[in-house]
Amino acid sequence: MATPTLHTCTVQRSRATINRVHILFHFTAILSLFYFRVSQLLHGDVPTLAWGLMTTAELIFTFIWLFAQPFRWRPIVRSAYPENIPSNVELPGVDVFICTIDPKKEPTVEVMNTVLSAMALDYPAEKLAVYLSDDGGSPLTVYAIKETCSFARSWLPFCRKYGIKTRCPEAYFSSFGDDERFPWNDEFKTDEEQIKKTYELFKKNVDKTSGCSGIGDGVVHDRPPHVEVIHDNRNDGENKDDQTKMPLLVYVSREKRPSYPHRFKAGALNALLRVSGIMSNGPYLLVLDCDMYCNDPSSARQSMCFHLDPQVSPSLAFVQYPQIFYNVSKNDIYDGQARSAYKTKWQGLDGLRGPVFAGTGYYVKKKALYGSPNQEDKFLREAEMNFGLSSKFIASLKGSNEEDTNGNGILSDEILEEARNLATCTFEKNTQWGKEIGYSYDCLLESTFTGYLLHCKGWKSVYLYPKRPCFLGCTTIDMKDALVQLMKWSSGWFQVGVSRFSPLSYGISRMSILQSMCYGYFSFFPLLSVALLIYGTVPQLCLLFGIPLFPQVSNPWFAVFTVLYVSSLYQHLYEVLSSGGTIRTWCNEQRIWMIKCITASLFGCIDVLMKWIGITKANFRLTNKAIDKEKLKKYEKGNFDFQGAAMFMVHLKILLILNMVCLIGGAKRLISERNIGEMFGQVFLCSLIQVLGYPMFESLLPQKGKGKH
Repeated sequence: MATPTLHTCTVQRSRATINRVHILFHFTAILSLFYFRVSQLLHGDVPTLAWGLMTTAELIFTFIWLFAQPFRWRPIVRSAYPENIPSNVELPGVDVFICTIDPKKEPTVEVMNTVLSAMALDYPAEKLAVYLSDDGGSPLTVYAIKETCSFARSWLPFCRKYGIKTRCPEAYFSSFGDDERFPWNDEFKTDEEQIKKTYELFKKNVDKTSGCSGIGDGVVHDRPPHVEVIHDNRNDGENKDDQTKMPLLVYVSREKRPSYPHRFKAGALNALLRVSGIMSNGPYLLVLDCDMYCNDPSSARQSMCFHLDPQVSPSLAFVQYPQIFYNVSKNDIYDGQARSAYKTKWQGLDGLRGPVFAGTGYYVKKKALYGSPNQEDKFLREAEMNFGLSSKFIASLKGSNEEDTNGNGILSDEILEEARNLATCTFEKNTQWGKEIGYSYDCLLESTFTGYLLHCKGWKSVYLYPKRPCFLGCTTIDMKDALVQLMKWSSGWFQVGVSRFSPLSYGISRMSILQSMCYGYFSFFPLLSVALLIYGTVPQLCLLFGIPLFPQVSNPWFAVFTVLYVSSLYQHLYEVLSSGGTIRTWCNEQRIWMIKCITASLFGCIDVLMKWIGITKANFRLTNKAIDKEKLKKYEKGNFDFQGAAMFMVHLKILLILNMVCLIGGAKRLISERNIGEMFGQVFLCSLIQVLGYPMFESLLPQKGKGKH
């Protein structure tokens, strides 16, 4: 009898063929362009500085374009069939890590909804553990997670009894919940009405407490470690009904002292690795952002379709799901859906050796964080020097944890005391945590950089994009948060690109050329901002003074520039339409790409330079996840919100005004000289920038009906 298929992998051959043909065609045009530029510089009567700058910009464009092509070389699509997991197979344990830091920027009710959705995963409760890391040390979060546990005693049985798919209560009771409310009988209606009342009371209690003095005061910056078991599933008993069982639920707030480095989210995740090791010790872990709830309870079983496959599992580090957002508007002016990443680049990476960590929504094998494939025991030879002085944690690595209970099946006080020790500031001193073990401290992009290091060690990953999103979150709805997020990403990756971990040196010696090129794209794409600034200023100033930088329209070489521009537009348009987008999506992505590159990416480069010369230090920038209703209305209408983003926008506004002045002045000159053919390329470039920057011009105009601020 044939073994049921757990998963399939399909290469998108037609898409790969089109991409490869286009790569060859586009690259030929690029070579022609450089032949023209160099020949003119060497033998033509052209302004050397202006042409040199233009050639530099075009070299940067080519450099980044070449690095982006491996994404398109072999895109693949995977499917998982969790229903085919044999019933006699014992599922491995899964520990869920959820991190929060500031109840003001990360609303507590929203965080608790994520916790509830993780507790309600369709997975054996005795095999599941949920850990909430509170790096703010807020008393409100402690109170709220206890209220969450109390509500879960009603919510989890309700979900299991009626087969509810949307197991985040806020989503279930909102307009974007997509359950069919089946079955429509009196018992279901009664239970649903009762659970809704219970949930409203839960929210009311948490919201009320957040306003109380001494409880909702926010982040505590100097505190001892706090580890508390909110619910111990060992106390549920073997005879307890499966519908009422709950997973282990633990609150962790690691020690924070002003005199010790805090290591941001990477430090929190490493502390959770140690604490979970002596409590539940699940061989796999799921990492979630506090605003990214579980939308499909079967995600753990889907990932196990890969982790349990003996042909894939030995070298498989993690299964990555896409970040999908429930509040993306139809217009999506800020490209919140990140279509290019999750529908193009990640599928292409999966055709190589797999995608990077996206920071959330991934199931990773814990042993992958401790060593190379088939060499996980390497660091156990000198365990205390590498992992720290904790016999209980080292025993967990060897799979020989003794049952430390108080006689009633509940985790003992001794275990809790050791967990607090594992969460202290000093525990990692003279160890390999953050260096060779766990999440790396060498980059603020702790997850994506750690994923890169896993690939360098020889691990693989897979990308799963199921029809029903397994995880849903809330995207940014204003320009400030969108740019802060990209600046953090740009700064982190560019710092990697110019460090000893550069994909062009460290990476290329440890992985395939194509995969290292993809990582090279991530590391050096911020340099596009330099090329765009050159293209946004030099041709315009030359237009104003009547200096041509492109061939005349009647010159055959003009066709090369036209072909390159149209070819780039075609490639982008094809990817948008083939991934379910529209012409509007294409236009919005063109606009926001230019704005983000010239602002956030440029500041990312500057940030790295300032750190390098010692002007600034590493700083974690937390994106505001609290929703402003006024901003939300503006976003849903498709209106850009630049409030709070003035720092990013100063030079972009100057650039747009410069383009307008040069276009008007250049047009007057061309009309008087009747020589538009020679300057057509520069006129077109000025006009294009005006079109793409139109929202910025709107922000410069006084707003009717609004007072001065």
